[in-house]
Amino acid sequence: MTPPHFKRFFIAPINAYQYISRMLPGSCRYYPTCSEYAKWQFAFNAPHRALTASTLRILRCNQLFPGGIDYPVVRWKPNICNTPCIPPQVERVSFWLIPQKKGRYLVVKTI
Repeated sequence: MTPPHFKRFFIAPINAYQYISRMLPGSCRYYPTCSEYAKWQFAFNAPHRALTASTLRILRCNQLFPGGIDYPVVRWKPNICNTPCIPPQVERVSFWLIPQKKGRYLVVKTI
């Protein structure tokens, strides 16, 4: 798993882009938007995988592709404790991981 400070390094430029793009008309053909997709990829994947998936998504965001709903697919391995674990106190669920194939999950953000 990538340390959180590396994730912030990759997500900070995306946040800056999203701040500036709020002043412009929306043009992304997908939901979630390409920048939000990239943020989710960097939050859940290793940087090299996230960069590859985000770049391919941005290249697909044009008139030659139909667009639509395209949630990111991430690899995730749950932490399994051999001793009794005390689950962390969760105040709010931000994302749902929906199983797809072995070890791969769709990332869906809660409303």
